[in-house]
Amino acid sequence: MSKTVLITGSSSGIGAASVKVFQDAGWRVVATMRHPDKSPLFENMENVLKASLDVTDSRSIEDAVSLALDWFGPIDVLVNNAGYGMVGAFEASNEGQVERQFATNVFGLMNVTRAVLPGMRAHGGGTIINLSSIGGQVTFPLYSVYHATKFAVEGFSESLQYELAEFGIKVKLIEPGPIKTDFYQRSQDLTSKAGLHAYDSFVGRTLPNMQESGATAPGPELVARTIYRAACDSSRRLRYPVNSASMLALRKLVPDMVAFAIVKMRLIK
Repeated sequence: MSKTVLITGSSSGIGAASVKVFQDAGWRVVATMRHPDKSPLFENMENVLKASLDVTDSRSIEDAVSLALDWFGPIDVLVNNAGYGMVGAFEASNEGQVERQFATNVFGLMNVTRAVLPGMRAHGGGTIINLSSIGGQVTFPLYSVYHATKFAVEGFSESLQYELAEFGIKVKLIEPGPIKTDFYQRSQDLTSKAGLHAYDSFVGRTLPNMQESGATAPGPELVARTIYRAACDSSRRLRYPVNSASMLALRKLVPDMVAFAIVKMRLIK
C-alpha cells in the first residue's frame, strides 16, 4: 500500500529533489512551499499535491496538514526540510534577523511537527525526519546563529524520540555536510550593519572559502536519497550523515583545540 510523505521547503534544493525521489518510489507526496502558485515544479505529477505552507505561520501549517489528510489520508512521514542560513559577523546582525532564523529553522520545524503528531498517534505510527546539518555538531566561522538553530534541532530531536517511541513514531536526523544548493547563494541572509567595518577583513578572508565548499559539493539528490532511506528504515537509528561522516567522527575523537585548529587551517586564510 502506498504511503504518504509531507515535505516542507519543496520549491528547490533538497526539498525538490526529495519530492522526486519519493514520487519515483510510488509514494503519495505533499510538496509544500510558501508560494506554490509561483513555482512551475510538480505540475500534473501523479500522486503529488502542491500545497501552500509557511512554517512561520501557524494557520498556514494547519491548513496544509488538513489538506494533506483530506487528499491522501494519514501522513506516514514528515520531512522538516524548510530552512536557510544566516551568515556573517554576529555583531552585524540585528534582532529581527536572529528571530527570523529561529522562527524558520527551529520554531517552524517544531510547529509542523506538533501539527502532524495527533494524526500519527491515531494512525499508530509514523516517522519525523528533521533536516539538521553537520553544523548541528561542528561549527564554522560566520555561522554562529545558524549553528545555534541546528544545535537546537539536534537536541529537540534526540529528546523527542523518547516520548514518541511508545506510539510507534520514529525520529530521524539528516546531517548533510556541504551540498550544492542555493543555500550558499539565494537562501543566505547576510548580516551587515552600517558603520561597522571591524570584521570586514575576517569576512573577506573567510566567506569565499565557505562558499567554495558548496560550489564543489555533490548535489541535493544525495541528501534526498538518504532521506528516503531514513523514511524506509524501520530501526530506531537517529542520525544519518551525508557527505559529513568523516568530519563528524573526527570532531568526536579529537580535543576541542585540535578541531578548532583544523577549521581555522581550512577556512581562515
